[in-house]
Amino acid sequence: MRPDPWPEAAELPAPIIMEQQWTQAVFLHWRIPEPVAASFMPPGVAPDNFDGSAWVGLIGFRMQGAGLGHGPGVPYFGSFTEVNVRLYSREPDGTRGVVFLSLDASRLAVVLAARAARIPYVWSRVGSRATFVGGRAGEPQGPARPTAGYSVRRFRSGAATDFDVVPEPDVEAADPLSVHLTARFGLHSRFRGETLYIPNAHSAWPLYRARLTRLDDQLVRAAGIEVPGPPESVLFSPGVRTQFGRPRVLNGAP
Repeated sequence: MRPDPWPEAAELPAPIIMEQQWTQAVFLHWRIPEPVAASFMPPGVAPDNFDGSAWVGLIGFRMQGAGLGHGPGVPYFGSFTEVNVRLYSREPDGTRGVVFLSLDASRLAVVLAARAARIPYVWSRVGSRATFVGGRAGEPQGPARPTAGYSVRRFRSGAATDFDVVPEPDVEAADPLSVHLTARFGLHSRFRGETLYIPNAHSAWPLYRARLTRLDDQLVRAAGIEVPGPPESVLFSPGVRTQFGRPRVLNGAP
């Protein structure tokens, strides 16, 4: 059972805009200076720091069954693979969210609709993979462990990423940093001169530590951020079901 640090999501304002399932999520995170993150924040929000630093994430997952309201998932367009680069934001009242720098997906219609709402989707060739591995050659075969990985190749710029992890399902990640990076119930975005908060709600991620086995990334740099070396945090989740509520405008945002 996950301990108390996992916060409860606020009740979503009606109506429910969308439901979707996120599966096979891989989270890679680096510590970055606060001024770097601050330069990407929409008006009215600031970087949400942990341990004196801001954080940038490279996250891959499978979107499944996305549909409007409580309705069924939209065939074909409601299921796809996504890889995003994101930062973490905080309003003056303490409301926490994410700020997306890029979201790569292979469904062109989804990309065009999201970009019309000023959400920075990029049309790319995006792939996911899951395999099973056993022990080393010459050693007794232990229980098979899954691997999860994602790849992106952008059609226009050619920027790419390729990463794989081996989840450790016997090592739950419930430490304060892991909760800080994944207990996010909304996004902050800029639209028509205003800063919006789009809330979502879901139960606690079933969250585990993972071992990074491959990383060749250009997306974080393409977003305008340099990171030193391997990620400090590597996590995996089999997924959660989530709902999105009605957006609100931040009061006082210029």
